[in-house]
Amino acid sequence: MKHLFNTVGCIAVVLALFGVFLPLLPTTPFLLLASACFVRGSPRLHNWLRTNRLFGGYLRDYEDGRGIPLRAKVVVLLLMWGSLGWSMTRVPGVALVAMLAAIGVGVTIYLVRFVPTMRR
Repeated sequence: MKHLFNTVGCIAVVLALFGVFLPLLPTTPFLLLASACFVRGSPRLHNWLRTNRLFGGYLRDYEDGRGIPLRAKVVVLLLMWGSLGWSMTRVPGVALVAMLAAIGVGVTIYLVRFVPTMRR
């Protein structure tokens, strides 16, 4: 089972790296998935992810309950809604537009209401 968790975690890290450069591919959910997998599969890989120069700070703050900086929340919401808005003008059908809007509203509610805002 540990091998499965480590494999899924590694795939999630690769997808998170792609998400840094591709605007419609999210980074954070893949990092959280990788972290959850590595906790169960490999403490060494989990420690590597938490101490990573690129992702470690945000991941540690989130996992330790300190939350996300206000600036990061604003950037995430602006980029997400910009990408969703662009996508909604390109997809055919009302059902797909409604699905994208529902996902956006759900993520927005989660970020605003349930993820603590870090105070520095």
